[in-house]
Amino acid sequence: MNILLIEDEPRVAAFIRKGLEAHQHTVTVAYDGQDGCHVAMQYDYDLVILDRLLPTLHGLEVCRRIKSLKKGLPILMLTALGTVRDKVQGFESGADDYMPKPFHFDELLARINALHRRGHTITPAAVYRVADLELNCYNRTVFRDNREIFLTVKEFSLLEVLITNKNRVLSRAHMAETVWGIDFNRGTNLIDVYINYLRAKVDKGFSKPLIHTVIGVGYVLREM
Repeated sequence: MNILLIEDEPRVAAFIRKGLEAHQHTVTVAYDGQDGCHVAMQYDYDLVILDRLLPTLHGLEVCRRIKSLKKGLPILMLTALGTVRDKVQGFESGADDYMPKPFHFDELLARINALHRRGHTITPAAVYRVADLELNCYNRTVFRDNREIFLTVKEFSLLEVLITNKNRVLSRAHMAETVWGIDFNRGTNLIDVYINYLRAKVDKGFSKPLIHTVIGVGYVLREM
């Protein structure tokens, strides 16, 4: 893979670069946000590894700018900021995966490989419907009762998992692995946070809720 690493700590950058090159990846390093953003726009990469606390331009803004022009370019945030709120902010800015520091290199490599595989999975150009909810995988639009609902990248992906498995109860671990490509940490409420985001947009204000909690198991999208 051709990887862009945006990391302002030279020792960390050197460690990651050396490890990735040992696995036959090509690595370009940018040491600040502005430079990283510029390089990402000018050249083609298979993946971006992005720190959040960067000089000249914050990592969240770098992520937003890259995704605005290169939606299909996977971005893995690798940062010392690791609370649930931090992760939510990262995903909301467009990150495809989020990994707190300190980290084990083997896990980083596994996440990189997982993102690469996901990038080569083609989503079918299909429209899914449950009741008055419609999700179009081709143009990535969502409507309910003929009203368009605007979702973030991760909200859309989570709704896509739910609607393509309609009437099937999904565990939090399954949703986390499918949408974020990560092993589910039972100590985090990330899935519940995003389910609440979805409910606020997809169910609130409509007569019948479609997203339901199955206590002790997970969530399901269905008509009652």
